[in-house]
Amino acid sequence: MEAPDCEVLSVREQLFHERIRECIISTLLFATLYILCHIFLTRFKKPAEFTTVDDADATVNKIALELCTFTLAIALGAVLLLPFSIISNEVLLSLPRNYYIQWLNGSLIHGLWNLVFLFSNLSLIFLMPFAYFFTESEGFAGSRKGVLGRVYETVVMLMLLTLLVLGMVWVASAIVDNNKASRESLYDFWEYYLPYLYSCISFLGVLLLLVCTPLGLARMFSVTGKLLVKPRLLEDLEEQLYCSAFEEAALTRRICNPTSCWLPLDMELLHRQLLALQTQRVLLEKRQKASAWQRNLGYPLAMLCLLVLTGLSVLIVAIHILELLIDEAAMPRGMQGASLGQVSFSKLGSFGAVVQVVLIFYLMVSSVVGFYSSPLFRSLRPRWHDTAMTQIIGNCVCLLVLSSALPVFSRTLGLTRFDLLGDFGRFNWLGNFYIVFLYNAAFAGLTTLCLVKTFTAAVRAELIRAFGLDRLPLPVSGFPRASRKTQHQ
Repeated sequence: MEAPDCEVLSVREQLFHERIRECIISTLLFATLYILCHIFLTRFKKPAEFTTVDDADATVNKIALELCTFTLAIALGAVLLLPFSIISNEVLLSLPRNYYIQWLNGSLIHGLWNLVFLFSNLSLIFLMPFAYFFTESEGFAGSRKGVLGRVYETVVMLMLLTLLVLGMVWVASAIVDNNKASRESLYDFWEYYLPYLYSCISFLGVLLLLVCTPLGLARMFSVTGKLLVKPRLLEDLEEQLYCSAFEEAALTRRICNPTSCWLPLDMELLHRQLLALQTQRVLLEKRQKASAWQRNLGYPLAMLCLLVLTGLSVLIVAIHILELLIDEAAMPRGMQGASLGQVSFSKLGSFGAVVQVVLIFYLMVSSVVGFYSSPLFRSLRPRWHDTAMTQIIGNCVCLLVLSSALPVFSRTLGLTRFDLLGDFGRFNWLGNFYIVFLYNAAFAGLTTLCLVKTFTAAVRAELIRAFGLDRLPLPVSGFPRASRKTQHQ
């Protein structure tokens, strides 16, 4: 009897050590993400909000900033979740018996998926509303001023908001699935209520990605063009620099001597025009000083890479649409156990896995660019050392919604064959063929439409600038007609 007892004890000890090892690895990963997000957020916060005369306001803002840092770290973890799982599977396939990667197993990956799902729920439903109400609270009337009074008011507001949201979810679930079993399951808070609420939030995030990603894919070309040096195509940079310097000197003279002109001057408008001219002059000087390699090789290669990645994304989605019509296995589904290291999730092996990871990151960056480029969310765009605390909270919530929907978004479009783990695969709408099919078709159509419109407008504008037609006093498509005052000058 001693031998079986020893075997059971050794198995328990092994499981205990594995759990401790997974907790340590998860803690180290989260600590790394937390430090990076804290450094990132401190570059955008308003220093005046943390050095106020009222110590309570500064303390409240510091607590809210830490909650935002936690939420942003979870968002970054959600972005890395699917790429990390794909790379881990390929590593285990390539090195199945390596001693130094024994810590990398299916239990660790499955635990990370569950942790991201849990803390995403916690951040969206509790932490971010608490941070917003905490920064806006002043304490109940008649109570002592301080942090504790604000905490009481925030807790009461959060409880009322929780009751309101849970009631709305209960009504929505009863309308969608009106049967006794669904109504009884709503009383199970952790097993049904929160996953159902997060399913609704994730569906909104996936719809937001559907709108923002095609717009971002089209905007990526113009954003990259601003960061890199364009080649000289029938352009005279010396003449442009001379004209820019002449206009800058004229504006400076008008600002310094406002009484020399008998017309009233809008000084704020003049300062904005001067700043725009200075920025244009700096860019022209940068283009003039750039080497031939930067102008003639860097910019075309970057544009070619963007074009290849975008075209590959649309091609994969088009193939996935055909697979949905032929094979039911193409439908996204959940996977209860993470069986890693057995088979590759790409037909091209490790190379295909790397391509999948690159496409996932590319689409995530494009969705963020499209999100901040859309007219609806343009006001949320953070500013360097000039972002209010409430605006930081709004940005963290939006980024968490986008990033937590990224695994579902990638699997729905067929960018990867890696099935969703944990509660990410329990969303009811993932099994609806019509929703998945229409989603793929809408993504392919919107992306193609945005790219065609962007490329035709960009090529037309570049040709007009190259031939100098934008400086003519003629109405040219894509450029506003010059005013009479400007023409006389």
